[in-house]
Amino acid sequence: MTRTRMNVAEPRVAIVGAGPAGIYAADILLGLSPTATVDLFEKLPAPYGLVRYGVAPDHPRIRKITDALHEVLTNPRIRLRCNVEVGADIGIAELRAAYDGVIVATGADLDVPLDIPGIDLPGSFGAADFVAWYDGHPDAPRSWPLTAESVAVLGAGNVALDVTRILAKHAAALAHTDTPDIVLEQLAASPVRDVHLFARRGPADVRFSALELRELADQHDVDVIVDPDELVLDAHAERMIEQFSQRRIIVRTLTEWASRTPSTKTASRRIHLHLRQRPVRLLGTAAVTAIEMERTASDELGRMVGTGEMLRYDVAAVYRAIGYRSTPVPGMPFDAERGVVPHVEGRVTDADGARIPRLYATGWIKRGPVGLIGSTKSDAAQTVRHVLDDLGDLAEGPAQRAADPLDALAGAVDFAGWLRIDDAERRAGAERGRERTKLVARDEMLGHALPIGEVVR
Repeated sequence: MTRTRMNVAEPRVAIVGAGPAGIYAADILLGLSPTATVDLFEKLPAPYGLVRYGVAPDHPRIRKITDALHEVLTNPRIRLRCNVEVGADIGIAELRAAYDGVIVATGADLDVPLDIPGIDLPGSFGAADFVAWYDGHPDAPRSWPLTAESVAVLGAGNVALDVTRILAKHAAALAHTDTPDIVLEQLAASPVRDVHLFARRGPADVRFSALELRELADQHDVDVIVDPDELVLDAHAERMIEQFSQRRIIVRTLTEWASRTPSTKTASRRIHLHLRQRPVRLLGTAAVTAIEMERTASDELGRMVGTGEMLRYDVAAVYRAIGYRSTPVPGMPFDAERGVVPHVEGRVTDADGARIPRLYATGWIKRGPVGLIGSTKSDAAQTVRHVLDDLGDLAEGPAQRAADPLDALAGAVDFAGWLRIDDAERRAGAERGRERTKLVARDEMLGHALPIGEVVR
């Protein structure tokens, strides 16, 4: 193999994952090292990760983050290569041989499992799969079984709110977004009438953001129903709302909804928000027909415990939105119990806790699926500082670099290729009177991105 002498004065770093975590890491690295270059690898044909494929289409203010990410990618010291799967098209060992540092930022894309009877029945779904479908992920199925009139959603965070809102929302309200046409058509045909959102926690302990919670009621022809009996505050809840303003706002919002008179609730679709209930089992034989819940209460330390009181709800579909976990990256150690890469402040370690030279992690695969954009930036900064510190020690870098691996990657989509996909989506959107319409099929995306005759794997 042809090799060139390493020059740590001009560090070359590979970043795996072109979502917010990976792009922020590239931006911070290039800002701190004026001679560094970054090769940014992404397994999908398009960049932006969770912002493109994990944010609900009716949240354009969050999707505007892509404008900032785009500006980073215009830096001439970044070479973007999409449609390249690390672990399949190129390995971690090959990257470590070719670069002075490798930062893995592949995020979290799998649902946390829920171990209760009946969870594997047809009609039981993970939120990650549903979000990927309505966001037009190229590896998601093109159709979704929207056949239930009554649906349950399990979770007390913003993903649960997104899933609930999309299930209850009339498709016409998404017509101005970048939602793929095939998704809009299926949402328009959905017979759903009731969406039951269940939170194990009480009103002062849910993890919803106050702003996103209010969006549940800001929909055409959708009522939100809250049982006032479930809003009774115990001593723990009183302490929480006294200490945290966001929790006060959430309790105030829920109380306002609970106080509305039944005669005003005439919408064709309803969201029932249930608090202090945990799932016990899904019922049914050939498919889900009901869910059994147990009421919970908080102990003196604020921990939720079962009360033994059981409730049954007739539903034909259940969506669990109880958390995400990361997919292992071939060639890297992985803590299967925690769902993250083992590390010390972003420096990846092996099974014995020893550092693996030139291998780093950032984002959700490093810290788990917690925190928003601010956390992602500070997390990336910590990892990048260690990369640059380690490059100051010649022992941290390979004695020789392997040849540039990009030359051997057939079918990779560079930044110019991504711009062609972006242009095609904007033109498709203009035809429909919106900013863009997202392309869904991988082959269609690659057809726009790659020159005629380019080999596609």
